[in-house]
Amino acid sequence: VSQIRPIEVEDLLGREPVKLDDAGMHDFLEDQVVMVTGAGGSIGSELCRQIVHFDPAVLVCYDLSEYALYQLEQEFASRNIKSRVIYLVGDIKNEKRLKQVMGRHQPTVVFHAAAYKHVPLMEHQNVAEALSNNVLGTFTLAKVCKEVGVEKFVLVSTDKAVNPTNVMGASKRLAEMVCQGLQDNLERQAGATRFVIVRFGNVLGSSGSVIPKFREQIARGGPVTITHPEITRYFMSIPEAAQLVMQAGLMGEGGDIFVLDMGEPVRIVDLARDMIKLSGLQEDEISILFTGLRPGEKLYEELLADDEHTLPTPHPKLRIAMARSADKAWVRALLKWIEGLTAEHEAQIKEELKLWVQEYVGDVNGQKAEGKAALAPGKITLH
Repeated sequence: VSQIRPIEVEDLLGREPVKLDDAGMHDFLEDQVVMVTGAGGSIGSELCRQIVHFDPAVLVCYDLSEYALYQLEQEFASRNIKSRVIYLVGDIKNEKRLKQVMGRHQPTVVFHAAAYKHVPLMEHQNVAEALSNNVLGTFTLAKVCKEVGVEKFVLVSTDKAVNPTNVMGASKRLAEMVCQGLQDNLERQAGATRFVIVRFGNVLGSSGSVIPKFREQIARGGPVTITHPEITRYFMSIPEAAQLVMQAGLMGEGGDIFVLDMGEPVRIVDLARDMIKLSGLQEDEISILFTGLRPGEKLYEELLADDEHTLPTPHPKLRIAMARSADKAWVRALLKWIEGLTAEHEAQIKEELKLWVQEYVGDVNGQKAEGKAALAPGKITLH
């Protein structure tokens, strides 16, 4: 184990890191009050690290995990940061707490990174919680943002929201549509909160990602476990992900979904072999074991749904996805459905979920199911 070399995440991308343009970022963030939810998580904490480079007046770090906030506080305490940083424990579903926090600090920009994101964990016995946290939580936060006059609300989404085969992905697609449904007509209403959505692939080195897992397995002498020999994913580094979120926040006009050109998808087995070699070991020293696809897991991820196309932006690596939207009546009906869910009826919830997310096919191990029921946004009957 002592001979194993440290691995730089950038060595595993299979491409040059995307350099996002910092121009205009100072105007966007400098001397502003900026809030990050899920600030203690992998993406949220990196967002905080990047944001303080642009000298906001105040950075509000909001997270449900006291320990995650404590770790971030300890890290920032050892650095010379000009901005005032506030660490607040709270739940994004707690409207009273959000109103108190945002009413007091009046953020101009909110980056929403708080979410339940682990696919297999959310697939069984946590379905209602995934929908409550990822959809109701997003709505509650977005509603308070509108009430206090936040200028930009940036939702961190995922490529798993595209043609989702799992509850987590479907919940994030619903969160996207909630934000689009809350977007006021900007031409008619000046000063409306602008909702911006960012989708990206797997983040190398984030909590729950394959890199820390493979690193531990290699250090133990193997085997390295992979679900399927053909499974592929789009990858990006944590700094790339954070910069993308900030860049999209700067460029977003409201209701837009940004996707990043992440090059070609990477086969997980090739990633594992690269990690073994970069660790200074040979494949005959560390075995690779295939364990089978997990519940809700796809063989291939997609950045766009079948009926989506993209428009270019001034940044060559950022594009805007033209996705199906939703209206306020549809959002109200959706929230009423989620509020009435109980944890005991998971199979029924998953079946009804197909009515809300047309592209959701349930757990079919990456294969698309045919003939599923679907209701288009705006076509829900309100009772």
